Amino acid sequence: MSSQTVLILDFGGQYKELIARRIRECNVYSIVKPGDITIAEIKKINPIGIVLTGGPNSVYIKESPHCDKKIFKLGIPVLGICYGCQLLAWSVGGTVAPADLSEYGKTKTTVKTSSLIFKGLEKEQITLMSHTDQITVLPEGFTSVAKTSSCPNASIENKSAKLYGVQFHPEVESTPNGTEIIRNFLYNVCKAKGDYNLKNLEQILIDDVRKKVGKSHVLLGLSGGVDSSVCAALLSKAIPGQLHCIFVDHGLMRKNEGDEIEDAFKNHDLHFIRVNAKDRFLSKLKGIDDPEKKRKIIGAEFVKVFEDESNKLPDIKFLAQGTIYPDVIESGGSKAATIKSHHNVGGLPEDMKFEGIVEPLRSLFKDEVRALGRQLGLSKKLVDRQPFPGPGLAVRIMGEITAEKIEILQNADAIFREVLENKKVKADQYFAVLTDTRSVGVVGDFRTYDYTVALRAVKTSDFMTCEYVPISHKILGYISARIVNEVDGVGRIVYDITGKPPATIEWC
Repeated sequence: MSSQTVLILDFGGQYKELIARRIRECNVYSIVKPGDITIAEIKKINPIGIVLTGGPNSVYIKESPHCDKKIFKLGIPVLGICYGCQLLAWSVGGTVAPADLSEYGKTKTTVKTSSLIFKGLEKEQITLMSHTDQITVLPEGFTSVAKTSSCPNASIENKSAKLYGVQFHPEVESTPNGTEIIRNFLYNVCKAKGDYNLKNLEQILIDDVRKKVGKSHVLLGLSGGVDSSVCAALLSKAIPGQLHCIFVDHGLMRKNEGDEIEDAFKNHDLHFIRVNAKDRFLSKLKGIDDPEKKRKIIGAEFVKVFEDESNKLPDIKFLAQGTIYPDVIESGGSKAATIKSHHNVGGLPEDMKFEGIVEPLRSLFKDEVRALGRQLGLSKKLVDRQPFPGPGLAVRIMGEITAEKIEILQNADAIFREVLENKKVKADQYFAVLTDTRSVGVVGDFRTYDYTVALRAVKTSDFMTCEYVPISHKILGYISARIVNEVDGVGRIVYDITGKPPATIEWC
């Protein structure tokens, strides 16, 4: 990217991805790197600003992640968030110690609107706090520009050195004016131009692909998800006739989805190959009930099927993947925890016969990918498709995967989604889960012992947190009646009313 860049240094914070997205929403490009990045690497990136993320550690413990203290003498504006705020203060001579009273959740915060990062905001703010340590002695040259009832240094600044810190999390929705605080840092402190947008992104990505690929042919694993679909559309436009898409139908898609995916790309200038591999995947999954093992088995088998099919095609030089930035971040790094395995990141065998990998979406977040898809002319249904895990229904079926369970869940899930869409229930993601629990029921004069299906519908803007959707009892009752009457093997319906946290959006 030729745009100005803000560098985010990761110290194990769970919201690093969200920080990056918030910055991009302000029309400034952002990237995430490990907190122990070298000064030479930073100078090569040439950022207009640096953000230090939160993290679970205490800065005064030797084993905790730290950064090179020379960062704070580069003259580059720095914003420390939570642990990053404490790290900033500690690194330049301040004192950080356990707080007398830990703060968690939404907290009333008083800010000094004379500070550049609080410019234009009200004096009283609500912020999300999550800390057990706090800054007890300010470094030389710093002043406090925000406080709470128990945290006198809820935000600190050294205006002349362009160093700022906030003890709270401005990147989350629970801090209502958080985006404005980030925007103030970007434009008031870093003097950002706001030169990052998606209008010219399509041509930039197309030019990059053409430069890398030339006249060579490219192979893409097309799942039908948003990421791989946008990747296919972009590549078919960049290198028409040179793209070969292998759709590995592992039999774990939603009802009729395989046919819909094949139909969606019939008018694109690419070679579409559908592999019906349901039996092959089911044999590998036999007896497996651990969700992480399912993910890894499916990921590994996907690569094998993909490799088998690719060997039938001559002169394929490049492998394309729909990898997006959250995949890269979530797959872990030197200081980042692995949230879950992604079978399209780092899982390729070394002996695959390709000269290189093409990942045109690797630097983009999901909302950016959707916007790009709309620019490329993909249908609204495809671009706005709900997130669907790579392993498919395997992680929405509790216990061992069988053909019978897949059919039960496909039918129950189809009814649930159909009703919510027809009733215009507002939810960002909704699906059914087939639990491994059976319960007694009565149908006519017969006793039954059938599966319990759990329904899940959530509202979220970032998928980092979510709340359940309060669907009316009337609609839930209608859905329940339809599923138990129309789907053989289901005897009971429950509705999941758990938010994230403490639960995740998916069950597995």
